Amino acid sequence: MLSALPGGHLGARHGSPPARVVALHGWRRTHADFDAVLAGLDAVAPDLPGFGQAAPPPEAWGSEAYAAALVPLCEENGPVVLLGHSFGGKVAVMLAATHPELVGALVLTGVPLWQPAGVRPPRPSLSHRVARGLNRVGIVSDDAMERRRRRHGSDDYRQATGVMRDVLVRSIAEVNDGTFRQPFASLACPVELVWGECDSAAPPSAAEEAVGVLPTSTITLLPGVGHMTPQDAPSALRAALDRHL
Repeated sequence: MLSALPGGHLGARHGSPPARVVALHGWRRTHADFDAVLAGLDAVAPDLPGFGQAAPPPEAWGSEAYAAALVPLCEENGPVVLLGHSFGGKVAVMLAATHPELVGALVLTGVPLWQPAGVRPPRPSLSHRVARGLNRVGIVSDDAMERRRRRHGSDDYRQATGVMRDVLVRSIAEVNDGTFRQPFASLACPVELVWGECDSAAPPSAAEEAVGVLPTSTITLLPGVGHMTPQDAPSALRAALDRHL
């Protein structure tokens, strides 16, 4: 059931307050992804700003701004075990790094923290870079540029509109420029990575590299599972949560 959660976030409450778990969903997803994972727990799963029933942020937030918006929710319930999937996992890392007193443990799954070693970020084609430059000087119209973006952009990019498209671009840039390496390395709470071996959106090699960055973290690889672990392997995520409760 949708309800207004403490801090003004919309989403779902499981069990009774105070929550012992806060779960953060991925890009273009909602709190409902965690229904099976959180059943029977005292937990909350908010819709992050711009997704589900939650209004978009007032500007192109990065992961740190998303984390700051969740501080009141965690303060009213914490310290909590924080579960983050994909985009929500990046927010979870920033929240645990900037407010360690609010996070007792961190469970991450399918989180694109950074490009794995030896993998270069994808670069726009030469024709797109030329069109972008011509757009800046007024030779290519904004409408023509938008048509080009819709033809050649990712599905996430094509589906995003308004400020959320800028949020997506910023989120991808944070992965490509290594924004999360230092915050992840600084985490003091227990950190558990639960990863699908077939995850193409956040390759397992990046998770294995993360364990090298933070040797106190642990990793569980799930054979035959892809990126959508909350739906495809809810029992594995629930087991990880139970280990920290």
